Amino acid sequence: MKVFDYTNIKTELYTKELVSLLTEIHEYRGKQELFMEAYPDVLEAMVKVAKIQSTDASNRIEGIFTSEKRLKELVGEKAEPKNRNEEEIAGYREVLNTIHENYEYIVPRTNVILQLHRDLYAYNSGSIGGNYKNADNIIEEENSLGEKRTRFTPVPAYLTKESMMLMCNQFIEALKKESVDPLLLIPIFILDFLCVHPFNDGNGRMSRLLTLLLLYQQSYIVGKYISIEMLIEKTKESYYQTLQLSSIGWHENENDYLPFVKYYLGVILAAYREFSSRVETLRNQGLSKAKRVRHVFETQIGKISKSDIAKLCPDISITTIEKTLSELVKEKYIIKVGGGRSTAYILKD
Repeated sequence: MKVFDYTNIKTELYTKELVSLLTEIHEYRGKQELFMEAYPDVLEAMVKVAKIQSTDASNRIEGIFTSEKRLKELVGEKAEPKNRNEEEIAGYREVLNTIHENYEYIVPRTNVILQLHRDLYAYNSGSIGGNYKNADNIIEEENSLGEKRTRFTPVPAYLTKESMMLMCNQFIEALKKESVDPLLLIPIFILDFLCVHPFNDGNGRMSRLLTLLLLYQQSYIVGKYISIEMLIEKTKESYYQTLQLSSIGWHENENDYLPFVKYYLGVILAAYREFSSRVETLRNQGLSKAKRVRHVFETQIGKISKSDIAKLCPDISITTIEKTLSELVKEKYIIKVGGGRSTAYILKD
């Protein structure tokens, strides 16, 4: 049976590259309080944008979609779900809100994880939410020909409750001892959670919600402002590849956590770098809104869309962004490329 020992982290994890990732993330965490104090109003606008992106991305990874209009209405609690996909999106919103508002008081014990899973399916009929799997499950992948193969066989149903209990207890104990950097413990715990695969459905989304919860509790709250789920969606091939690599030999306690931990730290660092970039834009609050839009083109590389600017400057209305883009095109400061939904702009050389 799998042994969960989070106090005995192998020295192989402390590679030069991993230590460098940890050091840089620690430095960013030290700066985040200053950012939060300096720009509270605009950061609150960033929270709203990140909630929409997180809810969208985490569900899209699992093939759950709705229109952009309906997504915003559901996340903003301005509409009731109309179908199964929207029920699951609304459920994700509920758990995300719970974590945002109460993370300091949520202990990652088994009963709490079950409650969060229950709330994930609050809008679904049936009894799937809040219950461990009642049958063995497998993790499959499908190739371009539609052929399926088993990528990993999780813990059997009859061992799920015991495995979850041991895993959570050992993780909490390791955090209390403070002998291992939480940034290493969290992705290891998440990989173990995915290998146990405790639920009939919702394991992937629960793993991403737990990631946010555990990071927030260790004061790494960048996920409130920059969607970590969206960064995972953008790199999901690497996500699945490292998950597979780190799960080889898991049942025999011979797996290598390094690929998955490295991937996860890379995502967290990317979120902090994006956060820092947006704060740099906020430093120009003294500029007019039009000049701030211009500043985006001075500091970003490649094509920039209207929605990209809205994410970087969430306090500037779409109408103002459109007007400014039109003026910058007329000035020949930027060039319009593409059309329709693919419309973007590049800085004129």
